[in-house]
Amino acid sequence: MIIGFLGSGKTTAIAKLVDKRPAGQRWSILINEFGKVSIDHALVNSSLDGVAVEELGGGCACCTLAFVFKPLLAQFIRRTKPDRLILEPSGVSHPANVIDILRSPNFATAIDLRNIICLIDPKDFDDVRWRETAVFQDQVQLADIVILNWTDSRDRELIDRCRTWIESFRPPKQLILETSFGEIDSELLDRQFDTLYFPMFADAHRSPEDDSTSATELHPVSDPDHHDHDHIAEEAAPPQPAPGRPVRFQNSDADYDACGWIFHVDDIFDRDELLDLLGYVHPIVRLKGVFRCDDDWWTINRAKDGTSYAPSAYRRDSRLEIILDRKTPGWDDFEAKLLDCLRTAGD
Repeated sequence: MIIGFLGSGKTTAIAKLVDKRPAGQRWSILINEFGKVSIDHALVNSSLDGVAVEELGGGCACCTLAFVFKPLLAQFIRRTKPDRLILEPSGVSHPANVIDILRSPNFATAIDLRNIICLIDPKDFDDVRWRETAVFQDQVQLADIVILNWTDSRDRELIDRCRTWIESFRPPKQLILETSFGEIDSELLDRQFDTLYFPMFADAHRSPEDDSTSATELHPVSDPDHHDHDHIAEEAAPPQPAPGRPVRFQNSDADYDACGWIFHVDDIFDRDELLDLLGYVHPIVRLKGVFRCDDDWWTINRAKDGTSYAPSAYRRDSRLEIILDRKTPGWDDFEAKLLDCLRTAGD
């Protein structure tokens, strides 16, 4: 399991691990996103033979989506039969509840839970708003290995202070490493340690469901004779975008406000205008998007003050997700600015 706060580089690290996957191995990647518009499947190459990517969006698997996470995970494992399963919880989720689910009798026979790797951007440590939260601290507390990412663009003094803070946790971490661009040695995935870590804030993001009720019970996922009888309530078909008329999805809780858009595949953006808008709009905690532009398809990835752009192999539709750490009434105005970036007929 790879955990870490919003923008720490989890998805990038997973994408790079997938590129190093041993030949012939089947890997399954389950990504939980707080926002309702899934972006990460466009960033992790699921077109590779033997790689399956599933996303769970619209909340945290540890609490609001726990009742969906269990059957979804069970069905995903049965369907893909992976040699390796990598989980990426939402950056604002508390990992303790997810770990408890993986160690529960329903999953323990099918999942050999290995290392929990936590990625940290030292800049988040330097922001008291994040450092003092139960989620941020327990992401570190529950990790076997902590990796300081973004070290190429953070001051040495800040990196050292963050490392000293991590070293203060008890029991101590098995490994504290540094990297840039989400580069992780794949050998770390199978390191074996004996220490068990327990959360400091066990009640943070508690699931609203009662795990003792039969409504949440699942057949063991290792049962070869079980044929996907788990039932997940089917939602009504979501609205579909039309050219020039995207579909908008909003999601919020007490701490965060998220908004996402899905555009029709025929919508084409002026790349320079779009990147100017998305590269400089403030304030944001997280921004991810993939867009069809006049010259190619592009991804944009922003976390705090860092922005990256890259060509995208994803070509199904254009989509964007933004997460703020405060409520805003400005989504209508921002959507209008997005629409202003569209190419008009004849351009």
